[in-house]
Amino acid sequence: MLHDVAEEGSEPTPSALRTAYADVLRSTVEAVGPGTVDAETDVEADRIEALAAGDSPNFTVEEAAAVLAVDPDQPDAEAIVFELRDHLLMGMTTGVLDVDTIAANVEVDLTGQEIQQAIEGRTPMTLDQLAAIQSVIDGRRA
Repeated sequence: MLHDVAEEGSEPTPSALRTAYADVLRSTVEAVGPGTVDAETDVEADRIEALAAGDSPNFTVEEAAAVLAVDPDQPDAEAIVFELRDHLLMGMTTGVLDVDTIAANVEVDLTGQEIQQAIEGRTPMTLDQLAAIQSVIDGRRA
């Protein structure tokens, strides 16, 4: 799933995480077929095709979860998003991080309040934003 794509022992940089997200999404599309993903999600067909072709469209977390959930071996999209949010919040607790500290250390232009809203699901979070946030959280726990 999205929260556990980083390799154990590797440095969780935003670019490494973003590449890993794209790889796991691409693997799902390859396994079930772009047509199936198109039919079972609200993600535009051209973005699914771009992913399958090796590009890395910037999906929202919800879109990525929908793609992953097409795989019958994965939980539904809602469970994937819930588990991701839980992972981020637990990481913040373990790493003794607050949203303002994360905001001060991310390479994306988000305030502490915007990070909190994204983690809680009150605003959409892109995979680029997730990679930046997860990098800070996982880096602090390492």
